[in-house]
Amino acid sequence: MNAQDVKDLLEKQLPDCEIRVEVDGSHVNIIAVGKIFEGKRTVQRQQVVYAALQEQIASGVIHAVNMKTFTNEEWQQIA
Repeated sequence: MNAQDVKDLLEKQLPDCEIRVEVDGSHVNIIAVGKIFEGKRTVQRQQVVYAALQEQIASGVIHAVNMKTFTNEEWQQIA
């Protein structure tokens, strides 16, 4: 699975998010920025991303996911 495939899956489940994806074999690095993360704790944010990739993780296509999630305000503070 390439980076664009993962990005496409995430964009379907995370509307209005800016998403960046890097893939190294079956390991995926994700940065997701959007309103969907407002008011959510870290674990809740991760659950949103994992839910979008559940099928690929269960099948073993994706083995490991490293993610960083931000609200728009949080992203503006570090960008």
